[in-house]
Amino acid sequence: MENLNDPNQDVLTKESSILESKLQRRSFLQYAGAGAAVVALTAAGCRKDRPSPSFTGVTLDFKDDIGVLNYAYALEQLEAAFYIQVASNPPSGFSSAERNYFTDIQYHEIAHREFFKKALGTSAIGSLTPNFSSINFSDRTSVLAAAKTFEDLGVAAYNGAGVRLTTDAYIVIAGQIVSVEARHAAYIRDIISNGTFANSEVVDASGLDRALTPDKVLAAAGPFIKTQINVINL
Repeated sequence: MENLNDPNQDVLTKESSILESKLQRRSFLQYAGAGAAVVALTAAGCRKDRPSPSFTGVTLDFKDDIGVLNYAYALEQLEAAFYIQVASNPPSGFSSAERNYFTDIQYHEIAHREFFKKALGTSAIGSLTPNFSSINFSDRTSVLAAAKTFEDLGVAAYNGAGVRLTTDAYIVIAGQIVSVEARHAAYIRDIISNGTFANSEVVDASGLDRALTPDKVLAAAGPFIKTQINVINL
């Protein structure tokens, strides 16, 4: 199985430490208040009647809610991998506050990823392998630009996929997660250019954040993912 996290041992060790020290003490379910939802998600994730298409890589089957949840899981894997790498060795140009905040975002994204992985159970897609070759992790500008891309895309992805969910518990969880992603996006945008946290690039004239369909999101995220992602029933 392919591994999403950077193969560098320091990064793996750091993530293991994070999972032990942070997620055991304060899981995403606790801070999101999603106890009832995880019961529903786990029950759905353990279904045995889901097909197993013969494709290379991973397959996102959008025929039902589980496909949408796996879509979210794929995006959270990508974000978690990015922030783990940044937090383990932040650019020298980062201020102390920026280093601390990127560490906090790392915890959030790992929690989101682990939530979907556990909740989906045997229906979860495999681990993805990222492609961060276009990002200069030693350069503040490059890291912030990538973070902006990931966060804006994540918000638009949740907004665009919400209409595909049919289970109330899933909709609640998606709303709780996208609100956290939007906080990240606003913070990063303001670091790059103060006052752009809700400009016309992301919020329309009706005061609504933009929404993107899965095909557009996956096309934009594609350059950052080595693993082949197959989409069916979209």
